[in-house]
Amino acid sequence: MLRDTLWDEAVRAVRGDVHGLVSTRVDLVERWSQHHRGYHDLRHLDEVLGALTELRDTALDTEEDWASVVLAAWFHDAVYDVATPGAGDPENERRSAELARATLWDNGVGAATIESVVSLVEASQTHEVSQTHGPQAVFHDADLWILGAPTARFDEYCDAVRREYAAVPDDAYAQGRSAILTPFLARSHVYRTDHARGHWEVAARDNLARELARLSVRP
Repeated sequence: MLRDTLWDEAVRAVRGDVHGLVSTRVDLVERWSQHHRGYHDLRHLDEVLGALTELRDTALDTEEDWASVVLAAWFHDAVYDVATPGAGDPENERRSAELARATLWDNGVGAATIESVVSLVEASQTHEVSQTHGPQAVFHDADLWILGAPTARFDEYCDAVRREYAAVPDDAYAQGRSAILTPFLARSHVYRTDHARGHWEVAARDNLARELARLSVRP
């Protein structure tokens, strides 16, 4: 399985072996498998890791950078509580980053790698990244791969996010979700790396426009 292969590869790069973090991987899989998750589940993790793999050769320079983005993918939604319409609890990213910091430190991962992973996880809260190359740009684009997914998959994603917020009334959900998605469409580019702009950008803009139109049509 790709996720396990990439986990072992990343851990080996930062520790020299994979044995000390086996229980951590098990714990993370359990977190990603929680029943309240609609979209932010193992499928999302797998898609982020697949997107990272696609971006690796064109936008990352070192094995250390690669290990950092893979570990960040595993940790970035490790804590996911639903609190507000259209987006998770703003504390999710902070708590996920704290989990990454404590776990990696306890398992002997170097400080530079830990800080890189933590910064990537924290940046996933706002998706405000200026770099067009390197870990920040790559992780930003991989996390947002779903916006440029094929139409059927994007629509599944929209339905899954709505299920996560099933308790939120339609009007409140539409308002909150629109506030999250509109800024992406307002940017000159949804994505940061050349590869993502060349391969995912057009689909992302079409998908976002379609979803925002749906959200604006309420009974």
